[in-house]
Amino acid sequence: MFQKYKEMSKSERTEWRREFFINNSLYIFLIAAIIAIQAVSPRFLSGPSIVNILSLSAANLPIALGIAGAIILSGTDLSAGRIVGMVACVSASLLQMSGYPNKMFPGLSTLPLPIVFLIAIAIGGLIGLINGFCTARFNLHPFIVTLSTQLIVYGALLMYLMLGNNNGQSISGLDPSYTGFITGSFISLGSTPIPNYVWYSLLITAIIWFIWNKTVFGKNMFAIGSNAEAANVSGVNVKRVITLVFMLAGIMYGITGFIEAARIGSNSAATGLNYELDAIAACVIGGVSFVGGIGNVRGVIMGVVLLRLIFVGLTFLSIDANMQYIIKGLIILIACAIDMRKYLVRH
Repeated sequence: MFQKYKEMSKSERTEWRREFFINNSLYIFLIAAIIAIQAVSPRFLSGPSIVNILSLSAANLPIALGIAGAIILSGTDLSAGRIVGMVACVSASLLQMSGYPNKMFPGLSTLPLPIVFLIAIAIGGLIGLINGFCTARFNLHPFIVTLSTQLIVYGALLMYLMLGNNNGQSISGLDPSYTGFITGSFISLGSTPIPNYVWYSLLITAIIWFIWNKTVFGKNMFAIGSNAEAANVSGVNVKRVITLVFMLAGIMYGITGFIEAARIGSNSAATGLNYELDAIAACVIGGVSFVGGIGNVRGVIMGVVLLRLIFVGLTFLSIDANMQYIIKGLIILIACAIDMRKYLVRH
């Protein structure tokens, strides 16, 4: 690359630098913002803060990877946050301590963790399967399908929270075996423990990387995102792949919900609200293109971490929480604009 740059004419170098800074302007801005925040608040990149950023990033990584698959198909998934909330509340209700005064189902003993985990991924996978089936079978845009399932899942969640003795209240009093499995720690950075779910998230990420890069399914997913008609002519079962991509995304949301229930400790109808917005923002920052067929796991990881760095930094600077929504919206808008510009330049 350096050799090619040396061989360019002066005007070509100027144009190359211009394109480089435009295409990477969001990264440059985010890195500059991180440096500025660190200068103002030296505790920002301290050991405990770094562990906090890593933990928050790990908690959001599975849902971002799920949505990334939908975006690679040139779609999206608006139901992700509500699926996370549904799974989190179901998981919490099945793993409350026996004898807890406000137990949702007093006659139900605490279920084994593996059973509840399977229930969590089954719920997420089933809703994802519905999203994928409706998108593929009826040729509907994922925006419409997932907007519909978002509302359906939220309504179902509100009804679920009225069952037993709960009467719509938050679900807490989780069994120590559950919270210990998710938020416990066996490794520390200095004196700051790293939660177990960080390692679970990394394992899940490695599995997704393998699926995307080393399987026929992954290659077909990217092929459909690039050109569905060409993929179909090449013998790819487009409808099946689309259905499975959304089903895999649902499983990712289920895993996120299972982790989130224990991570936050008290779950309500608000759990999972707007989680999909953070995930979409992380994906576009990480280079997952809405034009389809473009994206990688490394970029999603980078997007999740950078976004979390910024929002933790804004908290350190005592920026109003409402203002953070405006900043988040601007980041998504700018990232999408840069992404579209890259697409137009290529074509």
